[in-house]
Amino acid sequence: MTNALYYGDNLDVLPASIADESVDLIYLDPPFNSNASYNVLFKSPTGVDSPAQIEAFEDTWHWGPEAEGAFDQVMQSGKTDAADMLRAVRSFLGENDMMAYLAMMAIRLIELNRVLKPTGSLYLHCDPTASHYLKIILDGVFGKEQYINEIIWRRYSRPKGSQFEARRFGNSTDTIFFYGKSNDYKFYLSRIKTAIDDEEAEKRYNLSDEHGPYYSGPLLRSSSMGVRPNLVYAYKKFTPGPSGWRMTKSKLTALDARGDMFWTSSGIPRRKVRPGEDPGITTDNLWTDIEALGAQAAERLGYPTQKPLALLERIISVSSNPGDIVLDPFCGCGTAVHAAQKLGRQWIGIDITHLAVSLIERRLKDAFPGIAFEVHGTPKDIDGARDLAIRDKYQFQWWAVSLIDAQPYGGKKKGADSGIDGLIYFRSDAKTTERAIVSVKGGEHVGVPMIRDLKGVLEREKAPIGVFLTLAPPTHPMIAEAASTGFYELGGRKYPRLQIITIEDALKGEKPAIPLVDTGAAFKRAAREKAEHPKLDF
Repeated sequence: MTNALYYGDNLDVLPASIADESVDLIYLDPPFNSNASYNVLFKSPTGVDSPAQIEAFEDTWHWGPEAEGAFDQVMQSGKTDAADMLRAVRSFLGENDMMAYLAMMAIRLIELNRVLKPTGSLYLHCDPTASHYLKIILDGVFGKEQYINEIIWRRYSRPKGSQFEARRFGNSTDTIFFYGKSNDYKFYLSRIKTAIDDEEAEKRYNLSDEHGPYYSGPLLRSSSMGVRPNLVYAYKKFTPGPSGWRMTKSKLTALDARGDMFWTSSGIPRRKVRPGEDPGITTDNLWTDIEALGAQAAERLGYPTQKPLALLERIISVSSNPGDIVLDPFCGCGTAVHAAQKLGRQWIGIDITHLAVSLIERRLKDAFPGIAFEVHGTPKDIDGARDLAIRDKYQFQWWAVSLIDAQPYGGKKKGADSGIDGLIYFRSDAKTTERAIVSVKGGEHVGVPMIRDLKGVLEREKAPIGVFLTLAPPTHPMIAEAASTGFYELGGRKYPRLQIITIEDALKGEKPAIPLVDTGAAFKRAAREKAEHPKLDF
């Protein structure tokens, strides 16, 4: 089975797990070097964004040993054009944040070029901050002759922000660079059409007859469409050139019979195209019909850089077939893999944070109940959990709270530790939502003082239940101290106010004893998709 999520740096995952020329389509929406911290926002019980924000990744790039190493890898890659391009850019930019970003992107693009099939293509989504430099790097990696399009996506019909005393034009667009691995890349433009709006329809259907409005459309193929001998035939004593008609003789006869064919004064056959028959406008490289997700969009899950499903569906539909493999090496909140699953493609997603991977898992299971896929790189046993806790305590915390369906709380900022690593919302009655507080400990030694600390947090936060999630087994005195906290009563049932769960037991599926857990209050859930993906050959 190909469908898989990978936790890890894509520069490590790609060479270790993805074979040469095995992927049909790559979409990537990497950080834009904006020096901004992107946060995954969770929904509070009131339905607004929670003040508890988790830093999924920090979009900061600085020149240092890692960037120097990436630059050196490009120089040693054998991709001489890419190396020459990157070296030239470095001589211009110097050693700064932008150069660090470009060096780290260049070596990853070389890896992406390796895994792409000769019939495959790559779409790189970026904003104006670094797009002009990325185009140079892409030319060096893929070859300038493999550049196909610069797609401009208008995210907003109106620029955001105040225009009062503005010193520049508002930003409303992103850039998507489209490259083929070779000249044999898959591309099916007829699959995507832009709907005609009322104003355009009024202009277009400017003729009418007894059957209603129409516009004059061609019936003959143009010479640029090539020779089609099977479509060359005589009709009413008219024989077209070697390119032939646009349809078979039986379809042309039926078209004429229902009054949708006419002859111009110069004797050329034309078609009357009715409003109900219009397939829409062929899409070009200016995409203005797909709006960015608004704050209240039903599709929005809280990821600030989340792209609309329609955008990814367009890219996947036009450049791949059902069963093909789609790869997103910066999969974020998983829109590309969601769209791929919806359209019947296989998919691979890679992200560098456990938080993103766990969010995508939840998104896919909500949207496609019963879906089967693999998750690589996340701990599967206690040894894996220990290893993650040693390597990155924040990733460990985010992964650990996901085991018990808790919402992560707090970020990496200094002073952010309030004794709360996760939250579980539950209903105490029809109108009231309560919080259970989760504290995660990844050390090899735990003791009674930690239980007492959590008791203090419960009192401070006026929370009815606390969960102590620990990598190390609890001691008997810890269990006794937790028991002394007493019970929370609801609906005639008693729940321990302070519960201890080990990571080992959580890996086996154990969950806290909490009444009426309201996962909808904590996480923004993806809407369930239809069981069958749509037919694409329209």
